This record gives sequence, C-alpha cells and structure tokens, in this order.
Amino acid sequence: MEGTSRICPALKSFFSDKMGGILHHCNGTSKCRRLDPKLEKKLVESIKRRASSGKNTFRSINSIIMRFPQFKEGLRKIKGVFERYDEDSNGTIDREELKKCLETLQLHLTGKEIEDLFQSCDVDGEEGIQFNEFIVLLCLIYLLMEPSSPHPTSKMGSELEATFNTIVEAFLFFDKNGDGKLNRKEMVKAMNEASPWERSPGHITKTRFKELDSNKCGQVSFKEFLFALINWVGFETDNEEELSI
Repeated sequence: MEGTSRICPALKSFFSDKMGGILHHCNGTSKCRRLDPKLEKKLVESIKRRASSGKNTFRSINSIIMRFPQFKEGLRKIKGVFERYDEDSNGTIDREELKKCLETLQLHLTGKEIEDLFQSCDVDGEEGIQFNEFIVLLCLIYLLMEPSSPHPTSKMGSELEATFNTIVEAFLFFDKNGDGKLNRKEMVKAMNEASPWERSPGHITKTRFKELDSNKCGQVSFKEFLFALINWVGFETDNEEELSI
C-alpha cells in the first residue's frame, strides 16, 4: 500500500520487467528528435517551477503503479479527442488536422512551434501523429502554456489537465533535484527509496536508465519519460494491443 514503507516486491518486479521490455523495443525502433532549444528551455523551466512548489502526491514507485487505472482512464479521454480530429480516420493526425485541433482547444502556438512539436513527436517519421505521440504532444503543450494555468482561454478541459498534471508529478518523483532532467543517480534513488533493504541490482537499474536515455546523452528528458510512461501504463487499442513507439 502507498502508506507503507516497504515496497511490494511483485509491483517492483512488474515495474522493472515492464519498463525493460517495452523501452528496449522503443529504443531500437524510434528516432529521438529533440525539441527546438527555445521550446526545450521553456519546458524545463516549467518543470522546475512545478518542482519548486514541493507539491507531489507520489512517495514511491508503488504509488505510481497504483494510479495506472486512473492513468488509463485519462488516456481514454485523450483518445476521444484524438478520434474527433482524425478526420479521415486513418489512425494519424496530419498537420492540418493538428492545427484545427489546437485552434478548437484554443491552444495558441506559433506556426514554427507547432511544426517543431510535430517533428519532435513524430518519432517514426511517418509524417503523421499517432495516438501515443498525440498524448505526448498535448502534454508538452500543456506545460509550454504555463504559467498561465489554469489556462483562461484553453478548452482542453479540467479532466485532461488533471491527467497531464499527474503525469508531471510522476516525472518529478524521479527528478529528485528538480532540474527538469533525470540522471542515473536519481533513478537509483527512486527505485530504492521506499525499501532500502530490497534494493534493485545496480546492473538492472543501469540498464533501465540506458533504455530510457534514447539519445545517449546521459540524461532523460520529460519527453523521453512521457513516451515510456504511456507504455508502462499500457492502453488497449481497437486491436487490444499495447501502444508502442
């Protein structure tokens, strides 16, 4: 349980196995495209503001895993938004569909910002945003639109914003120094924080971090973490298969 100091071994094993298997696939098939430096800086600053507030409902990996059902429900709501703007029902959102979506949601970005986000989130390079990429894109926009949250003109909706807020809190559980990036030392601490007497083997934690760090820079960005979290949670598509990137 979340209130206990001892992490459940089964949950810890699930977390390690789930993360390892899926991220290995992710790392081997997707292209890591960085955001424009100005957008990346703005994103990191937003995360730092969140970290400085000290507000976080997560105290252990257990508490994150226990919220997976709520995460899934939030993803279902985002799925509804995705399907609404996938006008040709081909399973992807192109640039024009994305512009219409953002205009309707009153998320005001410049053409350059939209293009940069599109290119950065289109990890398979197919010139279309798939559903898991759409989740990442909207969450990035949610953070980039701060500090005007709650957004007075945005029609994203309180439920979607609550989902994105919870995702950010999950990231901040790992981001111990609040600098908007994850390093291996932080991951080791997070993995063992609730149960120092049941520490994850060092080589496993090191491997997991390498799988997260898709661009091999020694740090994990929020975008990299977000793609991973979506897959950890799992989400049933029409074919009842997990999303993959």
